[in-house]
Amino acid sequence: MLMAGNERFIAGVPQHPNQDATRRAETAPAQHPFAVLFGCSDSRLAAEIIFDRGLGDLFVVRTAGHVAGPEVLGSIEYGVSVLACPLVVVLGHDSCGAVAATRAALADGLGNTSGYVRDVIERVTPSVLAARAAGLTQDDEIIAEHIRHTVTLLLDRSRLLADHVDAGKTAVIGLSYQLADGSARLVTSRGLPAEATT
Repeated sequence: MLMAGNERFIAGVPQHPNQDATRRAETAPAQHPFAVLFGCSDSRLAAEIIFDRGLGDLFVVRTAGHVAGPEVLGSIEYGVSVLACPLVVVLGHDSCGAVAATRAALADGLGNTSGYVRDVIERVTPSVLAARAAGLTQDDEIIAEHIRHTVTLLLDRSRLLADHVDAGKTAVIGLSYQLADGSARLVTSRGLPAEATT
């Protein structure tokens, strides 16, 4: 459903499902989203728009650079355990400011960053260092590494999420969004059958 919605968005023919008064009334008593979407806070990454979805479809959690602290992990676990979402999506994108800031900070030293922006940079640093160690230098390669790292981090830090994936109740995927053309492509998946990733 997400990828079909993204194809409609790319083609400029969105259906805007579940965005009317009827849907508002249906979802007022309770929500039943089909996916948790954990993405970057970038203003160009509005999940319901780029995947052509509506009210009650996605349980969205967003932070700069999709960095995951306790509140994020708790929100994702809520989506999986209480709302029974069968899918968790990590959504990164090209030209990510958090990744660019981290690359600059590693080149110039972290001394030039302050406040909680430094915390974001420190949380993105392992991804950028892993990409560097693997010889990856292109922006899209580094972004993909950060998405893979975030998926692994979620599964390593959340026993509940890992157990749901191991039991076949939930899948976790990483997508990379391209700002210019609006497309989202699969970077990594855990818990999806092979045919679902083609």
